[in-house]
Amino acid sequence: MTTTPSAVRASARLAALRAAFAAADRLAPDLAARWALRVWCTLPRNGGRRRDERPEPGTTSAVPLPGGRRVVVESWGAGEPVYLAHGWGGWRGQLGAFVAPLVAAGRRVVAFDAPSHGESPPGHLGPRRSTAIEIAEAFTAVADVHGAPVAVVAHSLGCTTTALAVRAGLPVGRLALVAPSVDVMSMTAELARVLGYGERTRTRFERRLEALAGRPVRDFDLAEMTLPTPTLVVHDRHDKEVPYADGVRVAGAWPAARLHTTESLGHQRILRDPGVVAEVTRFVVP
Repeated sequence: MTTTPSAVRASARLAALRAAFAAADRLAPDLAARWALRVWCTLPRNGGRRRDERPEPGTTSAVPLPGGRRVVVESWGAGEPVYLAHGWGGWRGQLGAFVAPLVAAGRRVVAFDAPSHGESPPGHLGPRRSTAIEIAEAFTAVADVHGAPVAVVAHSLGCTTTALAVRAGLPVGRLALVAPSVDVMSMTAELARVLGYGERTRTRFERRLEALAGRPVRDFDLAEMTLPTPTLVVHDRHDKEVPYADGVRVAGAWPAARLHTTESLGHQRILRDPGVVAEVTRFVVP
């Protein structure tokens, strides 16, 4: 197998980053923790998250947020609103394959780009940075303008931000969670492993993360939220970004959830698979 120049450069950058974090972990763990938090809140660069599956442009608008911020919203059709909630680093166009069948079923489809995502301006942390809490609050602001959702189709971290909004009081009739990401604690451990810092930095990082979120890290465990809402969990056995076990765990923990398993669709293609789109549409429009 041939190693590409870009892969070599990426490997060299990661090695340099790990060396810097290792030194900071020994000499200045508070600095390392602040740096790790910045990395945590920075959106990934991934072309797959920018796919546009929309059948056609919808009606676009903007919803204001506190502090002079705003998010871009797009809608199609008429009727009760079904919302599309993208994941970390994604945008509304990723879930565009759901638009036409939901509109044909008599629903109004509403999708928005979270702060710092897609076409929305930066959030309160600046360009290419955001938090799950900020995204959940943006969802609530959009729903205040465009109507309470009869259903939500969410992807990846969008499943968690949607659940946070529902727990905070957003009413919803049904939830379709596609490739839900569950355990934030395991993700913080993975960040430490990738960046190469130790326990001194990790504990300080988690304290800073909790201060930023205004709640314990464990409050973001999707499986522990156990919403009573009728829920369809869709997950692929071969998802390389979010383990299939996460979807199994959510479906088993939530009292009104069931699991739909797919094969060889991964984390992104699952959003445009005709079988998945049909299954989700049947569920959210009973």
